[in-house]
Amino acid sequence: MKIYAIGDLHLSLASGKPMDIFGEHWKDHHKLIEKNWKELVTENDLVLLPGDLSWAMKLDEASLDLNYLGELPGRKVITKGNHDYWWSSLSQIITVLPPDVIPLQHTAFDAGIAVITGTRGWITPLSEEYDEEKDEKIYRRELHRLDLALESAAEVETGGKPLIVMMHYPPVVSGKETEFSQMLSGGGADICIYGHIHCSPGQWPGGLDVEIGGVKYMNVSADYLNFRPMRILC
Repeated sequence: MKIYAIGDLHLSLASGKPMDIFGEHWKDHHKLIEKNWKELVTENDLVLLPGDLSWAMKLDEASLDLNYLGELPGRKVITKGNHDYWWSSLSQIITVLPPDVIPLQHTAFDAGIAVITGTRGWITPLSEEYDEEKDEKIYRRELHRLDLALESAAEVETGGKPLIVMMHYPPVVSGKETEFSQMLSGGGADICIYGHIHCSPGQWPGGLDVEIGGVKYMNVSADYLNFRPMRILC
């Protein structure tokens, strides 16, 4: 069994929202993801998808995108991104997800070779776009949700298995520590994958893949990975 990751799929099979308005490299990106995925991932593998899965606004509108995931090889673990407006309560989405798609919402999952947990996160005070008046309340709430996620993982009998944390927003900024990263280090995380960031090819900033406080951080945004799932374990 291998564990892969890829985030920010931004699927729009029902809504028809074109992603190539963000650059030619996004043209038919779901076909490229499918091709690359099938070249790498087997039915015995696990793929982590940290948010921004679908442009759908409501749960019933997300069915085509969720079924697209369900038809790809392997089990999939998903968490919520800032554009996943279709994501309602955990109890509701479980009823419509394909059987091999596992949602996490500050909960944990024993994957056999690793323990997985996750939450959305938020922009931090180190981010240029952070507005204290607008963001502070959400930021503090997301810190609490990360704490809940780490508590859920701590309740799983790990037997020394690595702890992988899925976040949508970057928990480090330009390679610098944040309250999120301090919490991850204190909570025993080994790997943290995240997405949310998008750039034109050749313009990605440094400091996206770093190790801080014993935690290995990996940006797995689909366009950063050239729409190819990245193997992160085994």
